[in-house]
Amino acid sequence: MTKSEELFERACRVIPGGVNSPVRAFGSVGQTPRVIASAHGAYMTDEDGNKYLDFVGSWGPMILGHDDSAVREAVIKACADGLSFGAATKREVEMAELICGSVPNVDMVRMVNSGTEAVMSAIRAARGYTGRDKIVKFMGCYHGHSDALLVQAGSGVMTAGIPDSAGVPQGCTKDTLSAIYNDLASVERLFEEFPDEIAAVIVEPVGANMGVVPPLGRHSKSSAASAASESLLADDNASFAEQADREMTEPGFLEGLRSLCTKYGAVLIFDEVITGFRLGFTGAQGYFGVDADLVTCGKIIGAGMPVGAYGGKREIMEQVAPVGPVYQAGTLSGNPVAMAAGLAQLSILKEQPEIYDELNKKGQWFFGSIKQIARETGAPVQVNSCGSLGCMFFTSEPVVDYASAKTSDTAKYAEYFRYMLSNHIYLAPSQFEAMFLSAAHTREELADVLELVRRYFALREKQH
Repeated sequence: MTKSEELFERACRVIPGGVNSPVRAFGSVGQTPRVIASAHGAYMTDEDGNKYLDFVGSWGPMILGHDDSAVREAVIKACADGLSFGAATKREVEMAELICGSVPNVDMVRMVNSGTEAVMSAIRAARGYTGRDKIVKFMGCYHGHSDALLVQAGSGVMTAGIPDSAGVPQGCTKDTLSAIYNDLASVERLFEEFPDEIAAVIVEPVGANMGVVPPLGRHSKSSAASAASESLLADDNASFAEQADREMTEPGFLEGLRSLCTKYGAVLIFDEVITGFRLGFTGAQGYFGVDADLVTCGKIIGAGMPVGAYGGKREIMEQVAPVGPVYQAGTLSGNPVAMAAGLAQLSILKEQPEIYDELNKKGQWFFGSIKQIARETGAPVQVNSCGSLGCMFFTSEPVVDYASAKTSDTAKYAEYFRYMLSNHIYLAPSQFEAMFLSAAHTREELADVLELVRRYFALREKQH
């Protein structure tokens, strides 16, 4: 028995399922979790000494790679001052100033302790601001595990095959309306049915909890042409340029949401727990050129430490206590060590914008190459990507929403996962999670991964 297996066996006796988050479970891929001992750069090492090239990156925040020296030194220095005060600190002010000075339409921001808490609080602020109760979310988009949002969620819920969740009273979800991602008509129908009752529309600007599903349509920033070509949603015979041209002529999904929210007086919330400070320093708003009213951020602003934030337009954020009537609190919010880590990472990204340029080019090349390999080998897969986020779906159907994502063959993904893991490539143990590239991944390492992908599809074709 390996050390990982021994530790997992012990964990199962004292932790539900042996893991502290369902997305860490390896059950759907027929394995037991690798228990990680350390991580540096683009690699993680498990308790048995096995080293893996990591494409999870703590689920996204390790944009500079694991254990970046500047981040580590900032954390050590902060720890020397004390671990937690439960009081105001200089670092949380500096973090708020950095976010407000960088992210469009964020005049004020409130620190919290997780992405789930950020989303829950943003929705409460939107309801308090509008005086309305209903919210619109999209099937396959995951916004944390608060009761009102566990309705046709993505990510680990999709993997487990659980449509909602036990323990959530019906009353908690009666005001949650579900729409179809990338389908503006489904949203418009809800607004027509409830024109004066919808407080907010919340969306992942890039769906990243049903795999990776970029928004379709016309975007006002030049980067959108790149995003369109990266999303690879057309048939296998179309060139990247043809795909981009096709998408750029369709009505813009995000632009349409903005227009509908403006028309009906609802708040548009971008859940940027994954995309914030990853697609670029201005997040999805800057990347796609579409304005939101509120945004949520997650662990990337803590360089992987437990942290979150929600912010937006001043008139909405001033509804939050102690200024306004919308109550929200967090004893440990703005933890000084987490703020120090986040400030170190974000400062580097702000001062070196070329990191984003190279990372997004690397993503376009890497995921585009996987697409090309699949085409050459005849593998029935789809590859979606946006910037440094990507996903391979084992389906012949283009993946543009929750329903098409669910056509992916999870058994085939599990087979692929096991092959890659046996070759020391660490992917998410779920078909419906993103691959995350970091600045620490070199093109040489990625080229080696591409060769493994080619071998896998060639081997699979020979076996079948």
